[in-house]
Amino acid sequence: MNRTDRLYALVEELRAVSPRPRSARWLADRFEVSSRTIERDISALLQAGVPVWAEPGRTGGYCLDRSRTLPPVNLTPGEAVAMAVALRGMEGTPFRATAAAALRKLVAAMGEDDAAAAHDMAGRVHLLGPVDAPAPARGPRGVTDALSTGRVLRIEYGDREGATTTRDIEPLGYIGKTGHWYLLAWCRLRDALRAFRTDRIVSVHVTAEVPEPRELRREDLDIPYGVVHQLSLS
Repeated sequence: MNRTDRLYALVEELRAVSPRPRSARWLADRFEVSSRTIERDISALLQAGVPVWAEPGRTGGYCLDRSRTLPPVNLTPGEAVAMAVALRGMEGTPFRATAAAALRKLVAAMGEDDAAAAHDMAGRVHLLGPVDAPAPARGPRGVTDALSTGRVLRIEYGDREGATTTRDIEPLGYIGKTGHWYLLAWCRLRDALRAFRTDRIVSVHVTAEVPEPRELRREDLDIPYGVVHQLSLS
C-alpha cells in the first residue's frame, strides 16, 4: 500500500471507530508499518486539516471527529472539473482560498482512479484571458460530456454564416473565455485540430468508436491574443 492509499485508509479506520481511539501501535500493526510512520502520517493529516487529535492515557490513542469529515465521495471526474471551473468566478473574493481548500478535500476523498482522471481532464481545460469564470457553455448535453465519454462524436455544426456541416470529431479539450466556450477536437472532415464554439453545435451523437489517443500539445494552444491558463484542481 502506498502512502496516499494508507492516509486515506487511516482516516476511514479512525472514522469507523469514532469516537473511540486507536493507538499508534494498533494502527502500525493494521497497516504493517512502524509506529513512527503512523505518527508521521497523523502529522500529515493534521497539516491537511483533518480533525484528528490524541487522547492520552493507557487506553488512549488517535481519534477522529467524524462530524467534521466526509465519508468517501462519489464525485465524478467531470463534477470535480466543473467545480474547479466554477471556482474561477470567485477570483478576487474573500472566499476564493476557502473554496479552493474545500475542492482539494473533495478531490482527496475521491478514489485514486477517479482523482487521476479528474486531474487529467482538468489539464485539458484552458481559460483564455483574465483568470475569471467564462460564460456557461451552451450546447447539447453531449458537449459537456465530450471528454468523459472517450468516444468519437458526430456533430452537426453551424458556422457564422449559418451553414451546417456534419463532422466526426475526436474531443481533446476545452477553451473558455469571456462570452464563449470552445470544444477542441480533431476534425476528421478537415483532418486538423479545430475549435468548435459550443453554442454553434446543433446536435451531438456519441458513436461507439474509441479513437486512438491524441496529445493536445502546448503549441496547439499558441493563440495570438490573450493568455491561456490551464485549469487546476489545487
